Amino acid sequence: MAVLTAGKVLRFDEVRGYGFIAPEVGDEDVFMHANDLVDEKYLYQEGSQVEFFLEMGEKGPKASNIRLVHQSSSHQVPRGGLAARPAVAAAAVDGERSVSPADDFSQELTEALLDSVGSLTGDQIKQVRACVVDIAEARGWVAP
Repeated sequence: MAVLTAGKVLRFDEVRGYGFIAPEVGDEDVFMHANDLVDEKYLYQEGSQVEFFLEMGEKGPKASNIRLVHQSSSHQVPRGGLAARPAVAAAAVDGERSVSPADDFSQELTEALLDSVGSLTGDQIKQVRACVVDIAEARGWVAP
């Protein structure tokens, strides 16, 4: 008999398609597999809150019908869109810039697109991102 349970993703390897969940109740980690995910697998990050049906598998506790309950706020677009977020200065390593403002903006834009429009393909995200970064650089919103 499967029991509806809540927990937090400890780790999930998108490439291998499996990981583990720390259930809110109990002390044994629960195995999770990509075939049992309700949402897109890239959304299941360390710390993601999930609900799942707890079952006993051949090798121990196993999760099925795993769905996200809460996504990390670090990947959500702020109210008012990206323009509402202050510009982030480039990181410095030994006095040198390691990430340009355009690269930082591109990363934030990619995360926003992934979180906002889950049906976009990787190629579509690249095309939209390149267009928006070009516009932002041309208007001086980010430095190249």
